[in-house]
Amino acid sequence: MSAYDFNDLRASNLFRVQGKIVLVTGGGSGIGKMMATGFAQNGAKVYIAARKEKQLQEAVNDINKVATGPKAQYIVANLNSRKGCDALVEEFKKHEQKLHVLVNNSGITWGGAYNDFPEEKGWDNVFAVNVKSIFYMTAGLTELLAKDSNNADPGRVINISSTASVDPSSEGLLSADGNGTWSYQPSKAAVNHLTSSLAIKLLPRNVTVNAILPGLFPSKMTAFGFQTASEGLLSSQPTGRCGGPSDIAGLALFLASPASAHVTGTHTIIDGGSRYGSHAIAPAVKL
Repeated sequence: MSAYDFNDLRASNLFRVQGKIVLVTGGGSGIGKMMATGFAQNGAKVYIAARKEKQLQEAVNDINKVATGPKAQYIVANLNSRKGCDALVEEFKKHEQKLHVLVNNSGITWGGAYNDFPEEKGWDNVFAVNVKSIFYMTAGLTELLAKDSNNADPGRVINISSTASVDPSSEGLLSADGNGTWSYQPSKAAVNHLTSSLAIKLLPRNVTVNAILPGLFPSKMTAFGFQTASEGLLSSQPTGRCGGPSDIAGLALFLASPASAHVTGTHTIIDGGSRYGSHAIAPAVKL
């Protein structure tokens, strides 16, 4: 045990991300913007990437109001193909020669009828963005993540999955009546498996790979549900609320900080316990 340092276990050291370089895909809105803001507010140098430049500009302006380190920057990118992923990788390399944290957050969904679910937009595009982009972004940036990394300060990959990956229900309040998100659930299940595979692959390179599985958070994906059935959505939350910025940013900061240097290949659910809603214990009956 003498080989370990017990002298500095302060939270300010364990959860320190100051000076780290972070790239968040899908960082222009929703939980991507929440995580990017958390990193910037704690002194990291943040890049966000997404398709819509105006949204990115607005997000960067908001993030930089609270940034305590270098100003956040954005890169316009469409990650629905290997070509788009490679373009983002090459553009990022023009700015930086090292990457400490890659957050693969870009994701989309599609709702449609069971007997007429579209192939290209419903299946191909969803899997391209949700799964394929994680592989090509991680592979393309592995050298920058591994550079100068070691087992006490590894490079980090954080993949954003979903509780949908472990919940087989494709029809519900988040989609219109008669529609289901038939491809979203299996795509996020694939993210979990890919996370485990990448964790094994990159462990010898001193790069950790972990997945976050968010439950209900405000985002573009959940906007329909909040607009049409907010009461029903919140009633399914044991905490009485959905997830917020501190919830997702706190977990992302942990997975990027010295506190999690020995953590890899994990799939962490953050849903306020809603996955147990259908397993509530009935009141005891007096005999």
